Amino acid sequence: MGTDNLFRKRKDKSLKRKSQNRGKPSKSFLIVCEGEKTEPNYFRSFKLHSAAIKVEGCGMNTRSLVEKALEIKKRAKDNDEIFDEVWCVFDRDSFSLQNFNAAFDIAGRKKIKIAYTNEAFELWYLLHFHYFDTGISRDDYKKKLSKLLKEPYKKNSTEMYQKLLDKQFNALRNAETLLKTYKPVNPGENNPSTAVHLLVAELNKFLPK
Repeated sequence: MGTDNLFRKRKDKSLKRKSQNRGKPSKSFLIVCEGEKTEPNYFRSFKLHSAAIKVEGCGMNTRSLVEKALEIKKRAKDNDEIFDEVWCVFDRDSFSLQNFNAAFDIAGRKKIKIAYTNEAFELWYLLHFHYFDTGISRDDYKKKLSKLLKEPYKKNSTEMYQKLLDKQFNALRNAETLLKTYKPVNPGENNPSTAVHLLVAELNKFLPK
């Protein structure tokens, strides 16, 4: 009788643990973006099935963005919210090379990942359509996107993820090929280049199948 009760208690505890764990995300992401709308709108469109995602648009850049990410991570930890991966998303733009490189240095030491683009995030969008290996201005990105989309490109659109989804495989392949052309990789100098595909590929692992 005593053995049966002990077995039953152990079984009840096991079922309780399974019930508590059911539905919990297997991984959690914090994505801290330079832009307040363009990048956050894109990444919030990922409807992850078995992972949690929190996206922050901070209106900061390079080094200050990484420092902000560390602040958000610490504040979350104080509230018992732990992120498995923290990513910063920012552009090279015209920011000083010193600050740009400092962001990578701090991120590397603090185990924060960077999905950068040189020169602008719109390069990631363009790579959905074609392979690009020539640096162009931010305005030219917008002009090319408007032509390829066959409608005016809206920078803060909430629909870009869906509009480009059927071409995403092309973008992943083109971005990877582009990055491999630089030996060694020097994000601050490699124009055009991007690492956004690394973050996208990681998020895609947790989409519904």
